[in-house]
Amino acid sequence: MSSILLRSRSLSRLLKANGRLLSSDVSSTPPKEPLVETQSLISNPTSPPPPPPPPPSAPAPNASSSKSWNFLKYSLIGAITGATAAVGYVSYAYSLDEIDEKTKALRAAPSTIKVADDASALEKFKSRVYSSAVTVPAKAVEAYIDARRTIEEQIRGYTEPYAEKLLPDLHPMEKHVFTLVLDLQETLLYSYWTREKGWQTIKRPGVDAFLEHLAQFYEIIVYSDYSNMYVDPVMERLDTKHCVRYRLGKAATRYQNGKHYRDLSKLNRDPKKIIYLSAHARENSLQPENGAVIKPYKNELDDTALVDFIPFLEFVARNPPADIRQVLASYEGRDIPAEFIRRSKEHQKRIQESKQQGRFWRR
Repeated sequence: MSSILLRSRSLSRLLKANGRLLSSDVSSTPPKEPLVETQSLISNPTSPPPPPPPPPSAPAPNASSSKSWNFLKYSLIGAITGATAAVGYVSYAYSLDEIDEKTKALRAAPSTIKVADDASALEKFKSRVYSSAVTVPAKAVEAYIDARRTIEEQIRGYTEPYAEKLLPDLHPMEKHVFTLVLDLQETLLYSYWTREKGWQTIKRPGVDAFLEHLAQFYEIIVYSDYSNMYVDPVMERLDTKHCVRYRLGKAATRYQNGKHYRDLSKLNRDPKKIIYLSAHARENSLQPENGAVIKPYKNELDDTALVDFIPFLEFVARNPPADIRQVLASYEGRDIPAEFIRRSKEHQKRIQESKQQGRFWRR
Protein backbone atom coordinates (compact mmCIF):
# COMPACT_ATOMS: atom_id res chain seq x y z
CA MET A 1 0.00 0.00 0.00
CA SER A 2 2.76 2.30 0.90
CA SER A 3 4.57 1.47 -2.32
CA ILE A 4 1.56 2.42 -4.38
CA LEU A 5 1.31 5.84 -2.70
CA LEU A 6 5.02 6.44 -3.27
CA ARG A 7 4.71 5.71 -7.00
CA SER A 8 1.73 8.00 -7.42
CA ARG A 9 3.52 10.92 -5.70
CA SER A 10 6.66 10.49 -7.84
CA LEU A 11 4.55 10.38 -11.01
CA SER A 12 2.75 13.60 -10.09
CA ARG A 13 6.05 15.38 -9.38
CA LEU A 14 7.44 14.27 -12.75
CA LEU A 15 4.40 15.61 -14.62
CA LYS A 16 4.70 18.97 -12.88
CA ALA A 17 8.42 19.24 -13.84
CA ASN A 18 7.67 18.45 -17.50
CA GLY A 19 4.97 21.08 -17.54
CA ARG A 20 7.33 23.79 -16.31
CA LEU A 21 9.96 22.78 -18.89
CA LEU A 22 7.53 22.92 -21.79
CA SER A 23 6.12 26.28 -20.71
CA SER A 24 9.59 27.87 -20.34
CA ASP A 25 10.74 26.64 -23.79
CA VAL A 26 7.73 28.14 -25.53
CA SER A 27 7.99 31.46 -23.76
CA SER A 28 11.77 31.85 -24.21
CA THR A 29 11.88 30.95 -27.91
CA PRO A 30 11.57 34.19 -29.99
CA PRO A 31 9.10 34.40 -32.90
CA LYS A 32 10.61 33.46 -36.21
CA GLU A 33 10.57 35.93 -39.17
CA PRO A 34 8.79 35.05 -42.36
CA LEU A 35 10.78 32.79 -44.63
CA VAL A 36 10.24 34.90 -47.71
CA GLU A 37 11.95 37.96 -46.22
CA THR A 38 14.95 35.89 -45.10
CA GLN A 39 15.34 34.43 -48.56
CA SER A 40 15.13 37.86 -50.22
CA LEU A 41 17.88 39.26 -47.98
CA ILE A 42 20.11 36.33 -48.76
CA SER A 43 19.50 36.41 -52.54
CA ASN A 44 20.05 40.27 -52.88
CA PRO A 45 22.72 41.29 -50.38
CA THR A 46 23.87 44.36 -52.46
CA SER A 47 20.48 45.82 -53.43
CA PRO A 48 20.29 49.69 -53.16
CA PRO A 49 18.49 51.25 -50.28
CA PRO A 50 14.96 52.48 -50.88
CA PRO A 51 14.71 56.07 -52.27
CA PRO A 52 14.29 58.90 -49.78
CA PRO A 53 10.87 60.44 -49.44
CA PRO A 54 10.20 63.47 -51.71
CA PRO A 55 10.76 66.95 -50.18
CA PRO A 56 7.75 68.88 -49.16
CA SER A 57 6.35 70.99 -52.00
CA ALA A 58 6.94 74.77 -51.79
CA PRO A 59 3.96 76.94 -51.42
CA ALA A 60 2.66 78.41 -54.67
CA PRO A 61 3.80 82.06 -55.26
CA ASN A 62 1.36 84.81 -55.12
CA ALA A 63 -0.05 85.49 -58.63
CA SER A 64 -0.47 89.22 -58.09
CA SER A 65 3.18 89.78 -57.02
CA SER A 66 4.43 87.79 -60.05
CA LYS A 67 2.37 89.93 -62.42
CA SER A 68 3.65 93.14 -60.80
CA TRP A 69 7.27 92.05 -61.12
CA ASN A 70 6.82 91.09 -64.81
CA PHE A 71 5.16 94.42 -65.54
CA LEU A 72 8.00 96.33 -63.87
CA LYS A 73 10.66 94.28 -65.68
CA TYR A 74 9.17 94.68 -69.15
CA SER A 75 8.47 98.37 -68.55
CA LEU A 76 12.12 98.93 -67.65
CA ILE A 77 13.30 97.03 -70.73
CA GLY A 78 10.95 99.02 -72.94
CA ALA A 79 12.10 102.33 -71.47
CA ILE A 80 15.78 101.48 -71.97
CA THR A 81 15.15 100.31 -75.53
CA GLY A 82 13.17 103.42 -76.38
CA ALA A 83 15.79 105.73 -74.88
CA THR A 84 18.57 103.94 -76.77
CA ALA A 85 16.68 104.19 -80.06
CA ALA A 86 15.96 107.89 -79.48
CA VAL A 87 19.61 108.67 -78.67
CA GLY A 88 20.76 106.74 -81.75
CA TYR A 89 18.35 108.57 -84.04
CA VAL A 90 19.23 111.99 -82.64
CA SER A 91 22.95 111.26 -82.96
CA TYR A 92 22.49 110.18 -86.57
CA ALA A 93 20.08 112.90 -87.69
CA TYR A 94 21.48 115.99 -85.94
CA SER A 95 24.90 117.44 -85.34
CA LEU A 96 26.04 118.53 -81.91
CA ASP A 97 25.56 122.22 -82.73
CA GLU A 98 22.00 121.61 -83.94
CA ILE A 99 21.10 119.73 -80.77
CA ASP A 100 22.67 122.44 -78.64
CA GLU A 101 20.63 125.10 -80.44
CA LYS A 102 17.32 123.18 -80.33
CA THR A 103 17.52 122.34 -76.62
CA LYS A 104 18.50 125.74 -75.28
CA ALA A 105 14.94 126.53 -74.18
CA LEU A 106 14.53 123.15 -72.46
CA ARG A 107 17.81 123.45 -70.58
CA ALA A 108 17.03 127.01 -69.50
CA ALA A 109 13.49 126.17 -68.29
CA PRO A 110 14.41 125.10 -64.71
CA SER A 111 16.01 128.45 -63.99
CA THR A 112 12.83 130.31 -64.98
CA ILE A 113 10.63 128.58 -62.41
CA LYS A 114 10.06 130.89 -59.43
CA VAL A 115 7.64 130.66 -56.54
CA ALA A 116 6.52 133.61 -54.49
CA ASP A 117 7.27 133.53 -50.78
CA ASP A 118 3.64 134.07 -49.86
CA ALA A 119 2.38 131.28 -52.13
CA SER A 120 0.24 128.58 -50.64
CA ALA A 121 1.53 125.11 -49.81
CA LEU A 122 -0.39 123.69 -52.76
CA GLU A 123 1.19 126.16 -55.16
CA LYS A 124 4.65 125.39 -53.82
CA PHE A 125 3.99 121.67 -54.18
CA LYS A 126 2.83 122.14 -57.79
CA SER A 127 5.89 124.21 -58.64
CA ARG A 128 8.20 121.57 -57.17
CA VAL A 129 6.52 118.82 -59.18
CA TYR A 130 6.74 120.88 -62.36
CA SER A 131 10.36 121.78 -61.63
CA SER A 132 11.25 118.11 -61.20
CA ALA A 133 9.42 117.19 -64.40
CA VAL A 134 11.42 119.81 -66.33
CA THR A 135 14.78 119.43 -64.60
CA VAL A 136 15.16 115.69 -65.21
CA PRO A 137 14.93 115.94 -69.04
CA ALA A 138 17.10 119.07 -69.03
CA LYS A 139 19.83 117.35 -67.03
CA ALA A 140 19.59 114.29 -69.28
CA VAL A 141 20.07 116.47 -72.37
CA GLU A 142 23.04 118.24 -70.79
CA ALA A 143 24.62 114.90 -69.91
CA TYR A 144 24.09 113.69 -73.49
CA ILE A 145 25.65 116.84 -74.97
CA ASP A 146 28.68 116.62 -72.67
CA ALA A 147 29.19 112.93 -73.40
CA ARG A 148 28.82 113.39 -77.14
CA ARG A 149 31.21 116.34 -77.18
CA THR A 150 33.82 114.30 -75.30
CA ILE A 151 33.42 111.33 -77.64
CA GLU A 152 33.61 113.48 -80.77
CA GLU A 153 36.74 115.20 -79.49
CA GLN A 154 38.37 111.83 -78.89
CA ILE A 155 37.37 110.59 -82.36
CA ARG A 156 38.52 113.83 -83.97
CA GLY A 157 41.97 113.23 -82.52
CA TYR A 158 42.23 110.10 -84.68
CA THR A 159 40.40 111.26 -87.80
CA GLU A 160 41.38 114.93 -88.16
CA PRO A 161 44.82 116.46 -88.76
CA TYR A 162 46.56 117.26 -85.52
CA ALA A 163 46.41 121.05 -86.16
CA GLU A 164 44.40 123.56 -88.14
CA LYS A 165 47.66 124.91 -89.58
CA LEU A 166 50.11 122.13 -90.33
CA LEU A 167 52.84 124.54 -91.51
CA PRO A 168 54.07 127.86 -90.13
CA ASP A 169 53.48 131.07 -92.03
CA LEU A 170 55.65 131.78 -95.04
CA HIS A 171 58.26 134.48 -94.76
CA PRO A 172 56.99 137.75 -96.30
CA MET A 173 59.78 137.56 -98.87
CA GLU A 174 58.51 134.14 -100.03
CA LYS A 175 54.85 134.95 -100.57
CA HIS A 176 55.30 134.44 -104.29
CA VAL A 177 56.88 130.99 -103.93
CA PHE A 178 54.86 127.93 -104.98
CA THR A 179 54.56 124.91 -102.71
CA LEU A 180 55.42 121.49 -104.16
CA VAL A 181 53.87 118.68 -102.10
CA LEU A 182 55.35 115.23 -102.77
CA ASP A 183 53.96 111.83 -101.91
CA LEU A 184 56.40 109.23 -100.66
CA GLN A 185 55.35 105.72 -101.63
CA GLU A 186 55.55 104.99 -105.40
CA THR A 187 56.50 108.63 -106.02
CA LEU A 188 59.94 109.11 -104.46
CA LEU A 189 60.59 105.49 -103.50
CA TYR A 190 59.19 101.98 -103.52
CA SER A 191 58.95 99.61 -100.52
CA TYR A 192 58.35 95.89 -100.72
CA TRP A 193 58.80 92.80 -98.56
CA THR A 194 60.48 89.47 -99.31
CA ARG A 195 60.88 86.36 -97.20
CA GLU A 196 64.65 86.36 -97.60
CA LYS A 197 65.43 90.04 -96.87
CA GLY A 198 62.31 91.43 -95.24
CA TRP A 199 61.35 95.03 -96.02
CA GLN A 200 63.33 96.71 -98.80
CA THR A 201 63.13 100.42 -99.72
CA ILE A 202 64.32 101.41 -103.19
CA LYS A 203 65.02 105.02 -104.13
CA ARG A 204 63.50 106.15 -107.41
CA PRO A 205 65.99 107.03 -110.15
CA GLY A 206 66.57 110.77 -110.40
CA VAL A 207 65.39 111.65 -106.88
CA ASP A 208 68.58 113.48 -105.94
CA ALA A 209 68.65 115.63 -109.08
CA PHE A 210 64.91 116.27 -108.84
CA LEU A 211 65.01 117.53 -105.24
CA GLU A 212 68.22 119.49 -105.56
CA HIS A 213 67.13 121.31 -108.73
CA LEU A 214 63.55 122.16 -107.73
CA ALA A 215 64.52 123.28 -104.23
CA GLN A 216 65.74 126.46 -105.92
CA PHE A 217 62.21 127.33 -107.05
CA TYR A 218 59.77 125.63 -104.63
CA GLU A 219 58.98 125.10 -101.02
CA ILE A 220 59.14 121.28 -101.02
CA ILE A 221 57.06 119.26 -98.57
CA VAL A 222 56.73 115.49 -98.18
CA TYR A 223 53.18 114.46 -97.22
CA SER A 224 52.72 110.74 -96.50
CA ASP A 225 50.13 108.51 -94.89
CA TYR A 226 52.89 106.57 -93.13
CA SER A 227 53.82 107.26 -89.52
CA ASN A 228 56.60 109.75 -88.85
CA MET A 229 58.49 106.90 -87.19
CA TYR A 230 58.91 105.58 -90.74
CA VAL A 231 58.99 108.84 -92.70
CA ASP A 232 61.74 110.60 -90.74
CA PRO A 233 64.41 107.87 -90.92
CA VAL A 234 63.69 107.29 -94.62
CA MET A 235 63.93 110.98 -95.45
CA GLU A 236 67.17 111.34 -93.51
CA ARG A 237 68.75 108.85 -95.90
CA LEU A 238 66.85 110.00 -98.98
CA ASP A 239 67.31 113.77 -98.60
CA THR A 240 70.91 114.11 -97.50
CA LYS A 241 71.11 117.74 -98.68
CA HIS A 242 67.95 118.78 -96.80
CA CYS A 243 66.05 120.03 -99.82
CA VAL A 244 62.72 119.13 -98.21
CA ARG A 245 61.58 121.75 -95.71
CA TYR A 246 58.80 119.87 -93.91
CA ARG A 247 57.70 116.26 -93.46
CA LEU A 248 54.09 115.40 -92.69
CA GLY A 249 52.99 111.90 -91.69
CA LYS A 250 49.83 110.01 -90.85
CA ALA A 251 48.93 112.31 -87.96
CA ALA A 252 48.49 115.15 -90.46
CA THR A 253 46.04 113.25 -92.68
CA ARG A 254 42.27 113.08 -92.48
CA TYR A 255 40.79 109.62 -91.87
CA GLN A 256 37.62 109.24 -93.88
CA ASN A 257 35.73 106.17 -95.16
CA GLY A 258 38.47 103.85 -93.97
CA LYS A 259 41.28 105.71 -95.77
CA HIS A 260 43.84 108.42 -94.98
CA TYR A 261 43.54 111.52 -97.18
CA ARG A 262 45.91 114.46 -97.60
CA ASP A 263 44.07 117.65 -96.71
CA LEU A 264 45.89 120.43 -98.55
CA SER A 265 43.59 123.04 -97.05
CA LYS A 266 45.36 122.57 -93.69
CA LEU A 267 48.80 123.47 -95.05
CA ASN A 268 48.41 127.20 -94.34
CA ARG A 269 49.27 127.97 -97.96
CA ASP A 270 47.45 129.63 -100.85
CA PRO A 271 45.62 126.82 -102.71
CA LYS A 272 46.30 128.65 -105.98
CA LYS A 273 50.01 127.97 -105.48
CA ILE A 274 50.02 124.31 -104.38
CA ILE A 275 51.02 121.40 -106.62
CA TYR A 276 50.56 117.90 -105.24
CA LEU A 277 52.72 115.42 -107.15
CA SER A 278 51.76 111.81 -106.52
CA ALA A 279 51.13 108.53 -108.29
CA HIS A 280 47.68 108.56 -106.63
CA ALA A 281 46.94 112.29 -106.64
CA ARG A 282 43.28 111.73 -107.60
CA GLU A 283 42.61 109.04 -105.00
CA ASN A 284 44.35 110.11 -101.78
CA SER A 285 43.81 113.88 -101.73
CA LEU A 286 40.76 115.88 -100.70
CA GLN A 287 41.77 118.53 -103.25
CA PRO A 288 42.27 116.57 -106.49
CA GLU A 289 42.22 119.82 -108.49
CA ASN A 290 45.73 120.51 -107.11
CA GLY A 291 47.02 117.08 -108.12
CA ALA A 292 49.59 116.26 -110.80
CA VAL A 293 49.67 112.54 -111.53
CA ILE A 294 53.02 110.84 -112.04
CA LYS A 295 53.61 107.30 -113.21
CA PRO A 296 53.79 104.89 -110.22
CA TYR A 297 57.27 103.61 -109.51
CA LYS A 298 57.46 99.81 -109.20
CA ASN A 299 61.24 99.33 -109.06
CA GLU A 300 61.78 99.77 -112.82
CA LEU A 301 65.44 100.30 -113.63
CA ASP A 302 64.76 102.56 -116.64
CA ASP A 303 62.31 104.88 -114.87
CA THR A 304 62.73 108.58 -115.75
CA ALA A 305 59.38 110.01 -114.60
CA LEU A 306 60.83 112.37 -111.97
CA VAL A 307 63.42 113.81 -114.31
CA ASP A 308 60.77 114.21 -117.02
CA PHE A 309 58.69 116.38 -114.68
CA ILE A 310 61.50 118.90 -114.08
CA PRO A 311 60.91 121.05 -117.23
CA PHE A 312 57.21 121.48 -116.52
CA LEU A 313 57.70 122.36 -112.85
CA GLU A 314 60.55 124.73 -113.60
CA PHE A 315 58.49 126.52 -116.26
CA VAL A 316 55.61 126.96 -113.78
CA ALA A 317 57.97 128.42 -111.18
CA ARG A 318 59.60 130.81 -113.66
CA ASN A 319 56.26 131.83 -115.22
CA PRO A 320 53.83 131.59 -112.31
CA PRO A 321 50.16 131.43 -113.35
CA ALA A 322 47.43 133.20 -111.42
CA ASP A 323 45.90 129.85 -110.43
CA ILE A 324 47.81 126.61 -110.88
CA ARG A 325 44.57 124.63 -110.64
CA GLN A 326 43.43 125.92 -114.02
CA VAL A 327 46.74 124.89 -115.58
CA LEU A 328 46.51 121.39 -114.11
CA ALA A 329 42.91 121.08 -115.29
CA SER A 330 44.09 121.67 -118.88
CA TYR A 331 46.34 118.58 -118.53
CA GLU A 332 43.56 116.38 -117.19
CA GLY A 333 43.78 112.83 -118.54
CA ARG A 334 47.15 113.42 -120.23
CA ASP A 335 50.75 112.62 -119.40
CA ILE A 336 51.90 116.02 -118.15
CA PRO A 337 55.62 115.83 -119.16
CA ALA A 338 54.83 114.55 -122.67
CA GLU A 339 51.97 117.02 -123.16
CA PHE A 340 54.14 119.89 -121.92
CA ILE A 341 56.86 119.02 -124.44
CA ARG A 342 54.29 118.84 -127.23
CA ARG A 343 52.83 122.23 -126.31
CA SER A 344 56.30 123.73 -125.99
CA LYS A 345 57.22 122.55 -129.49
CA GLU A 346 54.00 123.97 -130.90
CA HIS A 347 54.66 127.25 -129.13
CA GLN A 348 58.22 127.41 -130.51
CA LYS A 349 56.90 126.58 -133.96
CA ARG A 350 54.38 129.42 -133.83
CA ILE A 351 57.11 131.82 -132.68
CA GLN A 352 59.34 130.77 -135.57
CA GLU A 353 56.49 131.20 -138.04
CA SER A 354 55.71 134.67 -136.71
CA LYS A 355 59.37 135.64 -136.99
CA GLN A 356 59.53 134.39 -140.55
CA GLN A 357 56.41 136.34 -141.47
CA GLY A 358 57.97 139.48 -139.98
CA ARG A 359 61.11 138.98 -142.01
CA PHE A 360 59.01 138.52 -145.17
CA TRP A 361 57.20 141.84 -144.72
CA ARG A 362 60.46 143.64 -143.94
CA ARG A 363 61.83 142.53 -147.30
